[in-house]
Amino acid sequence: MRPLIACLLMLALAACDSKPKDAPQGGPPAESVGRVDISQRGKQMPAIPFTAPGGGPATLTQFRGKPLMVNLWATWCAPCVAEMPTLEKIATQDERFRLITVSQDLEGAKVIAPFFKEKGFKALTQYSDQQNVLMAELGTETLPTTIFYDAQGKEMWRVYGMMDWNGAPAKKLISDAIGG
Repeated sequence: MRPLIACLLMLALAACDSKPKDAPQGGPPAESVGRVDISQRGKQMPAIPFTAPGGGPATLTQFRGKPLMVNLWATWCAPCVAEMPTLEKIATQDERFRLITVSQDLEGAKVIAPFFKEKGFKALTQYSDQQNVLMAELGTETLPTTIFYDAQGKEMWRVYGMMDWNGAPAKKLISDAIGG
């Protein structure tokens, strides 16, 4: 079992997007834009279980009925950590969609809860996927990865890498996906 965990950790570390050398400290660079991918547009969200904040099971399909933005991240991933404040801000400002964050940390709530407390995040969610099954099912090896689904659970787009979710490119992506 240990070799599997070590292998997953090495894969995740290798896949973690890296922050540009000229990026300002303390957050993403102005208008930071990850790689936008629409190649899976229309694909139905998976029903793979992961862990809800209270420790029970959760699936993406339980969120159907309202557009959903899913951010896969980890506490050890510098670009993930850098974009989290922009996710926190958008989660408090835009009620047209639901935003959930799903940590890929192998230690789950043990590391997520203290991280959220330290950063003062109140609007973001503390979902976790300690087995990285959601990440595998979604076919990504990059953190952060953010996927936007319409109200019927069909993928609209995904962003590989860090994004300033309060910048104009992100706001346009979201508005176009919602239809206004």
